[in-house]
Amino acid sequence: MQKRKLGKSNLEVSAVGLGCMGMSFSYGPPKDKQEMTSLLRAAVDRGVTFFDTAEVYGPFTNETLLGGALAPFRQQVVIATKFGFDLSGSDKRPGAAGLNSRPEHIQQAVEGSLKRLRLETIDLLYQHRVDPNVPIEDVAGAVKELIQQGKVKHFGLSEAGVQTIRRAHKVQPVTALQSEYSLWWREPEAEVLPTLEELGIGFVPFSPLGKGFLTGVINEKTKFDSTDFRNTVPRFSAENRKANQALVDLIGKFAEQKKATPAQVALAWLLAQKPWIVPIPGTTKLNRLSENLGAVSVELTAEDLRRLESAASKIMVQGARYPDHLQKLVGR
Repeated sequence: MQKRKLGKSNLEVSAVGLGCMGMSFSYGPPKDKQEMTSLLRAAVDRGVTFFDTAEVYGPFTNETLLGGALAPFRQQVVIATKFGFDLSGSDKRPGAAGLNSRPEHIQQAVEGSLKRLRLETIDLLYQHRVDPNVPIEDVAGAVKELIQQGKVKHFGLSEAGVQTIRRAHKVQPVTALQSEYSLWWREPEAEVLPTLEELGIGFVPFSPLGKGFLTGVINEKTKFDSTDFRNTVPRFSAENRKANQALVDLIGKFAEQKKATPAQVALAWLLAQKPWIVPIPGTTKLNRLSENLGAVSVELTAEDLRRLESAASKIMVQGARYPDHLQKLVGR
């Protein structure tokens, strides 16, 4: 497995990481713990060293799963987790759970994450969503203290806007920004990517396969489990899936030419954008894990990229990427 460094931080990780949310949360019922433990260990065997979780996934159960599964490989892996939701109420779903990035809450969240993950130090700690009630300087300062205490190694932000990134970075250097980015969500290209390049911050795209849509296995007739959050996403309405199929068909044509799968082309496209981009596709299936990791071997030439860009830019993707209550939490 190839390695990449996240920006100027010297945090080196596998070129493709593993997003672990779906093992416990959001995409239907939680998966079997033993099966997911086997999958996480198979990922380590295949060279994955970068694993992404958050306290809100479950809540708490995803961190506990990773803590148990990855304990034997502690020296080989980089574990990223996140704070920022207030999980004290009865409704703990993101968006329903309010935000809380007050410094004392960050301290509490980190103590909980360390226990569940069975760690002495969190490799990469993200603020999950920007909290408009807490100045980002206070958030960065709180994480800086945790770094000085040896409880955290690197500071990250998720779905933050450019001004927030700059303000945080002045207080405590930001190692990575995690936000959605893929062939069907390219907004980061306008302002975010140039800012990250200027400041030397790595980029970790989540949903690099469009929440599964870019793999080509979802169409307008696909029925999601009642607990699958894609049921609430405008982009996943049946009519929008039908309209957005054009992009999947385009990626599929390129995949045939490259003797690869659509998922591999979508990930290879991301890897080709910048050497400091590390996508974290999620999966709960071993065959999909192997397929996603195979993207590292798919070479897209400058001409391939030009043709793919040109054709993709003519397709208008339909539907918002989040329902309103979650949309208002991003880009602040």
